[in-house]
Amino acid sequence: MQPFLEKLAEEYMSLHPRVKINVQGGGSTAGIIAVQSGACHIGMSSRPLKPEETGLNAIQIAYDAIAIIVHPKNPVAGLSLGQIRDIFAGRIRNWSDLGGPDALIVVVTREEGSGTRGAFSQMVMAQQDISEQALVQDSNGAVREIVVRDKNALGYISFGLLDPRVKALSIDGTAPTHENIMAGRYQLKRPFLILLRPDAQCVLADSFNGYVLSPRGQASLAQEGLIPVQP
Repeated sequence: MQPFLEKLAEEYMSLHPRVKINVQGGGSTAGIIAVQSGACHIGMSSRPLKPEETGLNAIQIAYDAIAIIVHPKNPVAGLSLGQIRDIFAGRIRNWSDLGGPDALIVVVTREEGSGTRGAFSQMVMAQQDISEQALVQDSNGAVREIVVRDKNALGYISFGLLDPRVKALSIDGTAPTHENIMAGRYQLKRPFLILLRPDAQCVLADSFNGYVLSPRGQASLAQEGLIPVQP
């Protein structure tokens, strides 16, 4: 979520020149812990809060989806959810088993604590572990760059970070498009949340949250490929 938060912070600071917002990455779990501990005023998460992650106000600001990506030259156009699970679990290792070339699949995943990985594990892996042979990256952008450079790579990133350098696969015959995500036809849909501590009494945090949910903030998220919660 860091690129989206950075863009919103820049826009907010342009409207309020005396305000300074420092944005740091680290994954959804890090953001949740930082707000709980009081280390920061605003956190963000790309996954729902767990039952034990208490004491926070979670405000949904947008919907996102997880896109499964390959190199544009890869002939495979779609996979089933079961095939994706088997790839990341290490049971399918060669593209030839999926209608592609005779080449080993380079599996790319996010780090533990990442909201994207947490959502992927919940929606795709069904309690199964991701193979230890997978390459672990610390951002969606890093996953995308590996797929850009390696025609045998397969990874997953935020739908909002898709660009023409990678190809998003259909899942069970459904492509990751805005229309399919909004209609609920595309399965890998997740919330984007702003997190606040109700006892923090931070006027700036409340003001920033108001901006994100304003027509201008929601339009900005839509420009980045996310699906706003406000019409």
